[in-house]
Amino acid sequence: MINRELIKFLFVGILNTIFGYSLFAFFLFFNMHYSLAVLCSTILGVLFNFKTIGKLVFGSHDNSLVFRFVVVYIIIYGLNISFLWLFKYLGFENMYINGVVLLAPLAVVSFVLNKKFVFRTKTVWKK
Repeated sequence: MINRELIKFLFVGILNTIFGYSLFAFFLFFNMHYSLAVLCSTILGVLFNFKTIGKLVFGSHDNSLVFRFVVVYIIIYGLNISFLWLFKYLGFENMYINGVVLLAPLAVVSFVLNKKFVFRTKTVWKK
């Protein structure tokens, strides 16, 4: 059975993608250099994503978890870049397709890391 949190995570992911890309396009519209537009939209996107994933998916209002959330984003970024490099090394040159291929697996990794590392519920260990 598919986990309800995973379904919420996927829908919130769509919302977060729309938000992040809209910021990127907004900054470009005002003639911001694309590298700065990516940086600004990523920073604002991470903050937005932290709130939406935390509240809407995992029911968390704990702002102190933002540092763990950023660590997860760094891990996902590293995996993304590494696999894109590997695909190119293996002869798969189309980065658009390579990026699409990575969407689902990286979404699953992101969900698991957020669930187990960032927004994990505190359990009391019984002796």
